[in-house]
Amino acid sequence: MERYGANYLEERKLVKRWPGVIPGVVSLILTLALFYLTWWIFHDPRGIMRMYTPYVGYMYTRWWLIVLIWMVYLFNFWPFKRKWLETTHPLVKGTVLTSISVVILYILIKGFFEGLLGNYGLAYFNPNQLKMLPGITEFFAIEYSCLAILMFAAIASWLSPAWVVAMEEAPWGKLPQPAKGFSMFICTFFLSTIVYFVTMHPHMGILYHPWQYFTSIAPPYWEDFANTVSGNFHVSWIMCCTVVVWLVETIWERYPFNIIRNPWLRRLTTFFGIIAISLALHFFLYFAQELTWGEAIRGTRRAFAPDWRWLHVGEMAIFLLVPALFLNFYCGNWPKKFSLPVNALIRTLITVAGAILLYIVYYKTSHNFLGTQKGFSHPQQFPMIPMIWLVNIWLVHHWFMDNWPGWKMVPKTVAEIEADEAAKQAAIDEIRWSPKLGAGLGVGVAAGVMFYFITIYALPGIYSAIDIIK
Repeated sequence: MERYGANYLEERKLVKRWPGVIPGVVSLILTLALFYLTWWIFHDPRGIMRMYTPYVGYMYTRWWLIVLIWMVYLFNFWPFKRKWLETTHPLVKGTVLTSISVVILYILIKGFFEGLLGNYGLAYFNPNQLKMLPGITEFFAIEYSCLAILMFAAIASWLSPAWVVAMEEAPWGKLPQPAKGFSMFICTFFLSTIVYFVTMHPHMGILYHPWQYFTSIAPPYWEDFANTVSGNFHVSWIMCCTVVVWLVETIWERYPFNIIRNPWLRRLTTFFGIIAISLALHFFLYFAQELTWGEAIRGTRRAFAPDWRWLHVGEMAIFLLVPALFLNFYCGNWPKKFSLPVNALIRTLITVAGAILLYIVYYKTSHNFLGTQKGFSHPQQFPMIPMIWLVNIWLVHHWFMDNWPGWKMVPKTVAEIEADEAAKQAAIDEIRWSPKLGAGLGVGVAAGVMFYFITIYALPGIYSAIDIIK
């Protein structure tokens, strides 16, 4: 049976071409150069295509991420055979696979959303349909349509990888491709549709005056709780889910959920555990803004408005994703010499420090280099777009090109694969439940409580001492 790319990422061995940190530095320089070149071509308001409107560029950026996840995580590189993946030059492989992803992306946007749904289902998926409505200009017709399409993408970017990471491809894991891929695709797309209609559709229903009471719940049911009718409340926690699912997959190596022995208990705990962690992050980041900028006031605009504060939760969360993926893709998920919990803790601390640094650098410089507007809350300041665009480039480089040229791909031998699996299992077995683990959990809870109170005390002073935007 042809395996296509099943377990290809786990069963390849990336060998450094140069010693030390040189491959990582070279990869960072090359990918940042490619990022800036493609940003200028496609997104930059001063560039060529100027797709950063911002929602047009965000729509394509977010759906490209989903297509890459589908190709690798759901379909295991199908229909390309394993031998082709292992023997084709990374430049050729990267060009072919990236080109296919772009074609799928275009068909998805223009054919499915705008063509099918926009013409025969929901008008707001097609800007040409919206332009027929009285009072909607061409600009807002395009922006509203792109907003709806990218909101669907936000949900899919969480659920698509979550079915692989949390649910472990069950119950279709043993099916051959493409049956397995289409099964997971249909399931996650169906779930994404349900979540979309109960979270994002009511938001779209209030963008046009009068509110669309007949087709959506208006005002939205979350108004009193979130202090806003904006769907940004849902954007924030869904964005946190997108980030946390990749933290679990990369720097946490699926810990602590992988210590649960019962398969279905492990899967369900992982799936809903990711949501629980995301909600905690979601509310913490909103609370952090209350501490630094003061209480949000409904009726105000931009930085003091609840709707923008919820959006900024998602924006802050995305800064965590970039250093986590860099640590995993280009630093070998360093460190690895300690126990799994200690390794995960150290990587998390590095990721948080990297996210804070990236946050500061971004808001200090993005208006100079990316063509965005200066400030935290300007409508043209949308950090999720460049951050995810960079992540997309890293995914292409890491998944499609095997980190070329800093690394070369060598297939692992059967003995190496078995040894790696045994080592992973041994690391998990070391932390099965014991009095020592119970003590560790107690220390973790105490440290979490301490961190919470230290944050409450220190965050306002730290923020006032750091002049991010002059």
